[in-house]
Amino acid sequence: MAGEDFKPSNNDYDWLGPGIYFWEANPQRGLDFATELAALKRSKGRVHKAGVVGAVIELGLCLDLTSTAGIRQVRTAHQSLVEIHEASELPLPENNPDGLRRNLDCAVIRTLHDIRRNANEPAVDTVKGIFIEGKPIYANSGFHEKTHVQISVCNPERIKGVFRVPDRFFA
Repeated sequence: MAGEDFKPSNNDYDWLGPGIYFWEANPQRGLDFATELAALKRSKGRVHKAGVVGAVIELGLCLDLTSTAGIRQVRTAHQSLVEIHEASELPLPENNPDGLRRNLDCAVIRTLHDIRRNANEPAVDTVKGIFIEGKPIYANSGFHEKTHVQISVCNPERIKGVFRVPDRFFA
């Protein structure tokens, strides 16, 4: 909100690959995550006070993991990654059982970016996916308490504006 640029995340476990992460239409989940992150020992010094900003994002060329085309591209990238690791006799990265640290998914998305770059295709501006997280909301439920849509912005030019989220959007 002070006009500073967003800092892209570039961890090996970022499930949508490198980028600036946003929750779509869910400021409460964003605040909950920031609060959880601030409480972690590994976050001391990085998160001083939990907060949320809203953003207007133009998706541009979006790798949409809620679409058949997006899923197909990711499946192809996964196959390429498997072939690369088999040829080099290196172990494939793995997703952590906690469901949060997703090294394999990140490696697949990075591979997809590499495939596009090597084929001289336009770079992806954003990546969008549904993140199923948390406990089921009732017995035998397919709905989970922290499920949300995340967007990773690879191209910061797609962030068109930033705003303060009104208090009425928080529980």
